[in-house]
Amino acid sequence: MKKHKGVSYAKWGYIFILPFFLTYAIFSLIPLVDTIRNSFYTYFYSGLKVVGPTWAGLGNYKELLSADLPKYAWNTFVMWILGFVPQICVALLLAAWFTDARFKIKGKQFFKVVIYLPNLIMASAFAMLFFALFSNTGPVNNILVSMGVTGEPIRFMESTLGARSLVALMNFLMWFGNSTIMLMAAIMGINPSVFEAAELDGCTQSQKFFKITLPQIRPLLTYTLITSLIGGLQMFDVPQILTNGQGAPDRTTMTLIMFLNKHLQAKNYGMAGALSVYLFVISAVLCFFVFKMNTDSDPDGSKAAAKRAKRAKKGGLA
Repeated sequence: MKKHKGVSYAKWGYIFILPFFLTYAIFSLIPLVDTIRNSFYTYFYSGLKVVGPTWAGLGNYKELLSADLPKYAWNTFVMWILGFVPQICVALLLAAWFTDARFKIKGKQFFKVVIYLPNLIMASAFAMLFFALFSNTGPVNNILVSMGVTGEPIRFMESTLGARSLVALMNFLMWFGNSTIMLMAAIMGINPSVFEAAELDGCTQSQKFFKITLPQIRPLLTYTLITSLIGGLQMFDVPQILTNGQGAPDRTTMTLIMFLNKHLQAKNYGMAGALSVYLFVISAVLCFFVFKMNTDSDPDGSKAAAKRAKRAKKGGLA
């Protein structure tokens, strides 16, 4: 009897995904390995003369820690928190509002477009706009002085709180719309029968939100938090343009990527490589903790039920 030769579909699957792995290896993996290699060498330009590469071991890492790296990491973290907390709060509020059938909001598509529009504007354009609006002679100061709110212009760019607040405000305006759209999609994916059952049981709106909505959208909240955290660590364009790359005042708005950019401009590739490795490790550690904090280790309740049964058994023996 003649045997029919089977078709190996797995082979074609590997062939189709091969371009991705080749692209990843050429443009991501090889540069990553080369960056890590450079971080262990002293390698920079002194005028037109190339110094190195000379083996430095952990010298670059130690020098960064003894320099201003902790200060710039703190700057980055503070500005990220100032922008992310209102971003996620406003996004959750708007998502719950737009998806609530009781309000019967008209023109939802229009509002979705409006709140998402700032995300389409280039960060450089946003920074230039805010620089013009909040300058000492800008429209905001002119309005405040003319209304008698302040006697003289507020120097937003010359105070730590003012400059950091402007950076956080811009990041909030650019990203809250994107977070709102994603959270709306997550809430609309919840089975409506769950909310109907909760209403029959007499649950209030706040109980439904905190006991049903938030636990159900936890995976997307985790994704939003992790992507926002990575984006915060990579914060560069807004403070770079707003402060002309100086991190004014007194380098209190200097971020880690701005610090990295200065090393790259100076062609100090050894220090830049070490700083890149620090960023990679910090991102990985923070994302791991965020993921563990927001992941339910007992999704089906079996562990909790086993603990209750064990306690009940001990109580019966006693």
